[in-house]
Amino acid sequence: MWKVAMSEEVGKAVQSVLERVKQAAARRPKTLPAVPPRLVAVSKTKPSEMIVEAYRQGQRNFGENYVNELVDKASDPAILELCPEIKWHFIGHLQKNNVNKLLGVPNLFLLETIDSPKLADKVNSSWQRLRGASSQRLKIMVQINTSGEQNKHGLPPEDTVNTVKHIVSQCSALHFSGLMTIGRYGYDLTLGPNPDFQMLLSRRQEVCDTLKLPMEEVELSMGMSTDFEHAIEVGATNVRVGSIIFGNREYPNSALNTPNPSPLPSPAPSPEKTSKTVSEEAAKKMHHLTVSEH
Repeated sequence: MWKVAMSEEVGKAVQSVLERVKQAAARRPKTLPAVPPRLVAVSKTKPSEMIVEAYRQGQRNFGENYVNELVDKASDPAILELCPEIKWHFIGHLQKNNVNKLLGVPNLFLLETIDSPKLADKVNSSWQRLRGASSQRLKIMVQINTSGEQNKHGLPPEDTVNTVKHIVSQCSALHFSGLMTIGRYGYDLTLGPNPDFQMLLSRRQEVCDTLKLPMEEVELSMGMSTDFEHAIEVGATNVRVGSIIFGNREYPNSALNTPNPSPLPSPAPSPEKTSKTVSEEAAKKMHHLTVSEH
């Protein structure tokens, strides 16, 4: 019975989050590019049934942090049959030895975490080899470490322009789609706009000015369960929301565990996620509030 109850919650939560995305977009200043924000439902550690239910509610973009988990889900017979228009985003740290495995994923839509020219070169050559010279270019984003925290991946902000320039000029199989950041967890918005988001905005401006790119063609992937509305208000075009759609994640030996059963083995959290307890607990409370509104 838990699957039935859970799928109903997922459906309600997707509709609620989509409405909040729409409302946040309406609050954006008119000076920002009028790009409708894309909701990426982050389904890591969650079963395929939940993805299918979110898809039934109209959700098309889904994000995963781990290559093996993305490979398993994207190849799941139920998802292949019931979710033909699904668009997969890879939003975790990508190691070079996993590039070929990732690029073989069915319906891979966007790789959000290119964090060095060398990784871009590897992805570029692998995509050319795997998909052929006539293939459509692979959409990628460049990940920036806007908070300067050592446990987070991403380029130093000052390397942004040169890295994007390298991709645009040297990586013919890749399509540069925008910039992505994770940012510091638990930022208190009563202190003012999130400085990580402001940093990403300024780096986009620098990239567009230097490389003569139209600003509306350079996306910003920033904002998660606890701050996606603020991210959209200041200019995010891509938000990555997991907990308030799918519920708290089940990590082994973690304070974030919940009693909800999950048929999938749960990978250990990446180092980036270990400081997320406060944000996850807040997101969990928001999820219960969201569901109870319906």
